[in-house]
This record gives sequence, structure tokens and C-alpha cells, in this order.
Amino acid sequence: MSKLRVESFTISLDGFGAGPDQDLNNPLGVGGTSLHGWALSTRTFQKHLFGKDAGQDGIDEDFAARGFNNVGAWILGRNMFGPVRGPWPDESWRGWWGENPVYHVPVFVLTHHARPPLVMEGGTTFHFVTEGPVVALERAREAANGKDVRVGGGVNTIQQYLRQRLIDEMHIAISPVLLGAGERLFDGIDLPALGYGCTQHVASPLATHIVLSRQ
Repeated sequence: MSKLRVESFTISLDGFGAGPDQDLNNPLGVGGTSLHGWALSTRTFQKHLFGKDAGQDGIDEDFAARGFNNVGAWILGRNMFGPVRGPWPDESWRGWWGENPVYHVPVFVLTHHARPPLVMEGGTTFHFVTEGPVVALERAREAANGKDVRVGGGVNTIQQYLRQRLIDEMHIAISPVLLGAGERLFDGIDLPALGYGCTQHVASPLATHIVLSRQ
């Protein structure tokens, strides 16, 4: 069976995976973009986010690149799709990424409010799932056609899958910054009791990379 994976999810030294007060000008919350210096410097992120043949190789690039290997579908929380809250006022919001998002595979967005599928350029279609995380995973696995499913976040979405022991493997990057407030990734999560252990750890100048696997 395909794996459910978290990849390149970055937290601060004080454990926050996003800053507070997400809005249109702060998609990762106030201060949240400071987490991702390690990722933005890599070849993989330069290519996927900016379409550039640039960036650095090394440890950070190795972890960034693995996050796109063998991924056939993604799952996102609604906050990862955009800043709109409550019922959709219309269908004008089409994501943070322009008309050709970075995913290039089906993406399943957890939401309480239905919306028709959104077909974008490059092979990305956003499907809005109102039946909860388990149904979203079932649909994502079917769409992935044997490949892995990647949970992109945010914090609450990852926590939902962790609490149900559905995540097989997590790559967490710990960035050497302090946010002071926001959303703590492991708040209220007892990883050992859920059967997770650290199976890899390696540091670069910009981050410490941790892999957690379900035992």
C-alpha cells in the first residue's frame, strides 16, 4: 500500500509550524516565512516555486527533493489553500500559487464547506472534501494510483492524521528561529504512545532534519 507522508514541514526551535494571524499578506502567519530559509535555497524549491534552474545542492536539497519523489496526490487543510474562512463567498480564490500550482497531481483540501473541483494548469486539480480526513485519504490514495500521498499541512491537518496513526513517515525540518507564538506541531501529541520514533537525523547549516517513522 502507498505511504502517507509528511515532507519538508518546518518548525521553529520553540515548536511552531506556523506563525499567528494568517492573512493574505502573511500566508504562513506573522513570521512564518522565516522558517523556510533552508528550503528556499534549494534547487527543488527554486524549480517548483519560481521555475528557475538555480539553487544549492547538499543536505537541504536532498530532503527537499525526496518530498516530491513517488508522490501521486496531496492532502491540504483549508488554511493551506487560502485565507478565506467560513462558507465560500464565491469561487474567485484559486490558491496562493497562480494558475500553475506546484503540485501537478490531484490535491484534496479538507473543508467544512463544499465547492466544485478546481482544475488548474500543469495537472493540478483541487478537490474539496467535506467528509473528513479518512475519506480524503481514501480518495487521495485512489487518485495516487499506487504512489504515496503527501500531507502538506497545516498543523491541525497533520495532527488529525497523527492522532489516528495514519501517517507512515514524517520529515520535519527544525529551523534555528524563534516565533514565540503560533501553532505548535506536537502540542498535545504523545508520539511514543502513538508508536512513532526517530529513524534519521542530520544537520545542515540552515536546519536540522528529522525523520519520524511509525513503528
